[in-house]
Amino acid sequence: MDTFIAVDWGTTNRRVWRIDANGAVEAGSDAHGVLSVTDFAASVAGLRTRHAGLPVLMAGMIGSNRGWVEVPYVSAPAGLEGIARAVHWALPGVGIVPGIAYDAPTRADVMRGEEVQLLGAQALGQIGDGLVCHPGTHTKWVEIDLGCIARFRTVMTGDVFAALAAKSVLSDLLAHPAPVDAAFFEGVDHGLDNCDLTAALFTARARVLLGKLPALNAASYVSGLLIGADVRAGLGRLRADIVPVIGTPDLTARFAVALARAGRQGVEHDGEAAFVAGMRAIAAMLP
Repeated sequence: MDTFIAVDWGTTNRRVWRIDANGAVEAGSDAHGVLSVTDFAASVAGLRTRHAGLPVLMAGMIGSNRGWVEVPYVSAPAGLEGIARAVHWALPGVGIVPGIAYDAPTRADVMRGEEVQLLGAQALGQIGDGLVCHPGTHTKWVEIDLGCIARFRTVMTGDVFAALAAKSVLSDLLAHPAPVDAAFFEGVDHGLDNCDLTAALFTARARVLLGKLPALNAASYVSGLLIGADVRAGLGRLRADIVPVIGTPDLTARFAVALARAGRQGVEHDGEAAFVAGMRAIAAMLP
């Protein structure tokens, strides 16, 4: 698979790259996430037809119980070799990358798709052993040990913000933009220093009603609260002074700010480049 099509297939969106020895070119993105596709075999066949029948390697929710084929998770600790060995071939030339499961006596967690970016960041020399942050709808705080994804914790920060914005007592306030401003900093600091997130969220509304917080700043404050609490949870186990942050620039910037306010240094890395590097590394290890 020196030349192949890589697909990051999520719940609501799908992104496609053509990868060869000369690099990678994004071949398109669309809203054909797993929840909107009824015939995955036909959808993949269409991709291959548009790309001269090249093999396809897919990651993300396509391998979940909501996707095409539910591919079993690889158990943590897991590294590149184990993940490549567990790629599921849905059809000849059509592979699905497995996710990773962390199963401990007192806690369980799973990831699908983020492992590719983590492996890619390793391949690019951006991360080594230690703590890594992957912010998103479901933020992952990952501990790398001896080059393997050893353990991780998921925080539903983006999901919670979206749910609050869609239907909650805060919905009207969260319709405003949420820039990184003084209200965001205030929210981050509270989230870092306190364990009262569900109570603190309601104070955003109360403060607006009592004239202590402009309505236009409430979304920034709530975003800060959630991200501050996220970082507090993520830093809870390890003393990590420098934390790589992998993802989209808008999110990595917010988390880097929050990490700085926690006295740590967040080093931002582009998630797209990491995904491409990860898929290339997995493809190179396929049996």
